[in-house]
Amino acid sequence: QVQLVESGGGLVQAGGSLRLSCAASGRTVSNYHMGWFRQAPGKEREFVACITKSGGRTYYTDSVKGRFTISRDDTTNTVYLQMNSLKPEDTAVYYCAADRTIVVPITRQDFNNWGQGTQVTVSS
Repeated sequence: QVQLVESGGGLVQAGGSLRLSCAASGRTVSNYHMGWFRQAPGKEREFVACITKSGGRTYYTDSVKGRFTISRDDTTNTVYLQMNSLKPEDTAVYYCAADRTIVVPITRQDFNNWGQGTQVTVSS
């Protein structure tokens, strides 16, 4: 098991930026693929971004391509989600996730380790 703790959420105006962080512990994080998901009120949890264990590949949902960037620093066991040009529809609780295997297309069922989430609110 790997433990995940998200931080960096908050309230931002449309067009602004936020950087989410996910601190991982418990296992060798470099052995895990890392992902970000989000869940808006009344909606299903959806995939946002993923970075492979080697860091060699990244995947994004279409609605965030060109605006969000996922990265990882295995020396500090931290994964980041840089979010630029934020829109009100990006408002959600954002969750960090980890697992040893993933299948493309990536879904929440690929991940067995989850953080508690951090709220992101984008005002118009």
